[in-house]
Amino acid sequence: MQNSFFVNIASTGSATSVSGHRARRSVVAEPVEANPSKRYNTYSMTKLAIFDLDGTLLNTVEDLGNATNYALAQCGFPIHRIDEYYQMVGRGIYNLFRAAIPSEYSTEDNVQRMASYFIPYYDTHKCDFTRPYDGIPEMLHAITERGVLLAVASNKYQDGAEKLVRHFFGEYDFVKILGQREGQPIKPDPAIVDQILSVVPSVSKEETVYIGDSNVDMQTGANAGVRTIGVTWGFRSREELAAFSPSSIVDTPEMLSKEILRV
Repeated sequence: MQNSFFVNIASTGSATSVSGHRARRSVVAEPVEANPSKRYNTYSMTKLAIFDLDGTLLNTVEDLGNATNYALAQCGFPIHRIDEYYQMVGRGIYNLFRAAIPSEYSTEDNVQRMASYFIPYYDTHKCDFTRPYDGIPEMLHAITERGVLLAVASNKYQDGAEKLVRHFFGEYDFVKILGQREGQPIKPDPAIVDQILSVVPSVSKEETVYIGDSNVDMQTGANAGVRTIGVTWGFRSREELAAFSPSSIVDTPEMLSKEILRV
């Protein structure tokens, strides 16, 4: 059920939540504290871990690339190599389509045509190659055993985010699963983090950590005013993560669980 290294940025849908409690390249991880004011030596025990989805919990790039290539072909546009999609994903499906369509044809009509082919194809094929990264199930188990609540904040369209979380991590209750929804801003706007926090009023920002694999995620955590951890197994480089001064950067899910649980 598990795979290894890859990354994404996804999409748009409508809000739904799942309420409950429990949730489940390699170099030694080094805390990144380029900005000393971002040290969190006194924060309380983490009560809530909010995860990006694509490139953080799941390796989704091949299925995303295949679905985008299918939509491109249906619209008469050239397709891309899968490895080209690492830099295209992460800002919602409409921005993915704008990046994939030849620039001279990147109109809103063509973006909507792409969506009409992409969404039904992806819904059918979203689990063809997608898998949790190695060590992710063990990491989720370790932190939920210590009472940490789980949530997802993704730019993948809402229905796709919900279905993937339930398919791969159905044994866990997530206090909220939020993706891209019509009328709602996408990351790095912090609204998605605030919306998750609103359903767990007993949890403060000081007790919350946001985890992701891209510059968008590092900006989201910073904009929301929560502790932010970058992971290097996803779609972006360590250098991209470090440029936004997260509280730490980790290289394995095991290191991530220790960083989430540290006091």
